[in-house]
Amino acid sequence: MSTVLHSLGVEVRPVGPSEVRERLFAVKPFAEGEAVLTELPVAACQLAWNRACKYAACDLCMRPLESAEANARRLAAKPQLRLPQPSCCTTRAQEHVSCPGCQAAYCSEACRSKAWQQYHQVLCAVSNEPSRPLHNLLEAWKTMHYPPETTTVELAVRIMAAFVQAEDKSKAVAELERFASGCIAEEEQCTILSRLLGDKWVERLRTLRDLTAAVFRGHPCVTTWLTDEGFRSLMALVARCGQVIGTSALSVWVKNCNDLELPDAERGSLDALIDQVYEDIEKESGAFLNNEGVGLFSLQNLCSHSCVPNAQSSFPHNNYILSLVALRDIQPGEEITVSYLDDCSLNRSRHSRTKLLRENYLLTCWCKRCQEEANQPDVTSD
Repeated sequence: MSTVLHSLGVEVRPVGPSEVRERLFAVKPFAEGEAVLTELPVAACQLAWNRACKYAACDLCMRPLESAEANARRLAAKPQLRLPQPSCCTTRAQEHVSCPGCQAAYCSEACRSKAWQQYHQVLCAVSNEPSRPLHNLLEAWKTMHYPPETTTVELAVRIMAAFVQAEDKSKAVAELERFASGCIAEEEQCTILSRLLGDKWVERLRTLRDLTAAVFRGHPCVTTWLTDEGFRSLMALVARCGQVIGTSALSVWVKNCNDLELPDAERGSLDALIDQVYEDIEKESGAFLNNEGVGLFSLQNLCSHSCVPNAQSSFPHNNYILSLVALRDIQPGEEITVSYLDDCSLNRSRHSRTKLLRENYLLTCWCKRCQEEANQPDVTSD
């Protein structure tokens, strides 16, 4: 039976021969540019190397903790850089707080309180243990998965910590089972994890499991996830279903500057400065501009891939709140689809797209575009 989300204008429907998979469909029309849905993640966290490289973000919601000016100075390696129009920066340093127990940083008291209620009681306590089990786990992870990052073992840790703290554990389990519904069989899990962790993935997964077990020593309710099968399933789930989150103090400042009504001369000067800042950043930091994290989103995860998607994910609030935005007009009854590929990959040949989708998502696309291009030669495009 489908679950109608009237306030969102979408519904969840079972699809496929056995109706074990669920997908998202519109029940009202959406105009191009309109938000199809907005949702909070079930769990989210910053990527390990991104945090280690001093990309400062709220430990709960990923909102930037740097000012736009500090952000630009760090990325461009220009400590004397000054940005005009300070009112266009939305960072509110006066609201920032930290956990008194472990110094985890938050953008607000509201985020600190929410993290404590959801998962942080468990992780704060373990952070202060002399053996430093959480630190040991994250350091080991960083030797196994280098930038560009796609997920982190810490997402699995936060899921488990939230389960420990959950009052209704059956509800928490049901929420996670929706992510795994109709998908990852053991063979697929092995394929996903071998791509994530490399040729030595079995040994590395065992190391991660043992280190994770040390984090949750004394919490028998998560024992199921610490078996070989349980940990493999959980790590495959976060690897396959995680949605990358990006936030940036500088990009919001630039957007707000672009919205200003300025005299032509002042506009030209500001635009030239912005162009120069991005040139300097590209030379120093390359493509790594954002605070980057990963999250699990219940409804967004139900969207099928299409090479001609009608929606795309975005983070317009500069935190972990996801909006699914219509790329064109969508009619009631249409399935909501997104592209699992980036723009560059999406512009490649059908053969190239098929190869990427099989390798990374274990699927074959039969969207309208792929059917129209079915007779293209099986040659990978550059």
